[in-house]
Amino acid sequence: MSDGIRCMWMRGGTSKGGYFLAADLPDDAVARDAILLEVMGSPDPRQIDGMGGGDPLTSKVAVVRPSARAGVDVDYLFLQVFVDRPIVTDAQNCGNILAGVGPFAIERGLVPVAGDETPVTIFMENTGQVAVARVATPDGAVSYVGDTRIDGVPGAAAAVPIAFEDTAGSSCGALLPSGNAVDLVGGVEVTMIDNGMPCVVLRAADMGLAGDETPEELEADDDLRARLEKIRLACGPRMNLGDVAEKSVPKMTMVSAPRAGGAIATRTFIPHRCHKTIGVLGAVSVATACLLAGSPANALARTGAGRMRRLSIEHPTGEMTVEVTLDEDGAVLSAAILRTARKLMDGMVFTRG
Repeated sequence: MSDGIRCMWMRGGTSKGGYFLAADLPDDAVARDAILLEVMGSPDPRQIDGMGGGDPLTSKVAVVRPSARAGVDVDYLFLQVFVDRPIVTDAQNCGNILAGVGPFAIERGLVPVAGDETPVTIFMENTGQVAVARVATPDGAVSYVGDTRIDGVPGAAAAVPIAFEDTAGSSCGALLPSGNAVDLVGGVEVTMIDNGMPCVVLRAADMGLAGDETPEELEADDDLRARLEKIRLACGPRMNLGDVAEKSVPKMTMVSAPRAGGAIATRTFIPHRCHKTIGVLGAVSVATACLLAGSPANALARTGAGRMRRLSIEHPTGEMTVEVTLDEDGAVLSAAILRTARKLMDGMVFTRG
C-alpha cells in the first residue's frame, strides 16, 4: 500500500473523514483496519502522522461498494477509527458520514445521474437498514453548491435530504431493548433506545447539571464522566450490546427543557468525548424518546401534535430538525433529516508500508 490508496476526503454533515471504494481496501478486516489506523495516524491524541483531526468527529471512514441487493444502489460500511487507541469499530452507524455516501457513489460512477436530482438508495451494513439520499446533480454532475445551512458547519452547501425507514432496533434488536420506556440504572432513570443509534437518554438534572453547560465544561468534569461511564457499562448488556467497554455505543445523551424554541435540549457523550453537536441517527433516537409517554425526555419535551411532527433537537452549537411520521397508534413509522456534504480532497493517501 506504499504506492497509495485511492480515497476521497469529505465533510458529511458535521463530521468528516475518508471515503473508500471497498475494492481499494483489503477484504481482510484485520489488514484493512491496520491500514486505516495508519491513514488516520492512530493511536495518537493529535493524529499528527495521519489524516485524522485529533477528534472522533474527524476520524471516520466510509467503505462503499456496488450493491447486489434488489432496489439498492450501494452498500455502505461505517468505521470509527479511535483517536488515542488502536481500535477500529463497526459497532455503530453514522448518519453524518452517510450524507457524503450518495455524492461519493455518483462521483465514483457507481450510480448514474438521473436528472437535476439523483436519488441514491443506500444499504447501511452496520445496522442492516436502508436510507435514501437525494443528491443535487444539475448539468449531469454532483453539485456541492447551495444555500442550505446546518448548525455546526460554517457557510452553505447543497442540501442532501435523507429518509430513514425501519431503523427501530437496528443494533439492539428492538426499539426499546429492555421493553421499557424508563428503567432505573445506577439510581438514575434512563431510556435505553435504538432507532438507528443506540442511546441512553437521561435527565441532565439527575446528573447535577443544568443542561446548558459547554462541551468543554462537561469534559473537564471527571466525576460526571465516571458516573456516565458506569451507567453506560451497565446499560450495554441490557441493550443486547454486551460488554461495551471497548465500543463506541451506546451514546449517552443528557436532556433538559428546550431553551431556543426547540423540542428538547441535549448534551451527548460519544461515548467519552462530549459531542459539539449531535449525531444524525442519535438525533432520530432522541426525537423518538421524546415521544415515549413516561420517559425522562417526554416529560421535558415540546413535541407538538399530529401524525407528522417536526422536532428540533437542540445541541451545543445549534439544532437539528427531525421530521417524524407516526402511525395511528403513535408509533414512529419513519424519520427524515436534512444534511449537507462537501468534497474536500480526491486523490491518494499513503501508509508507511
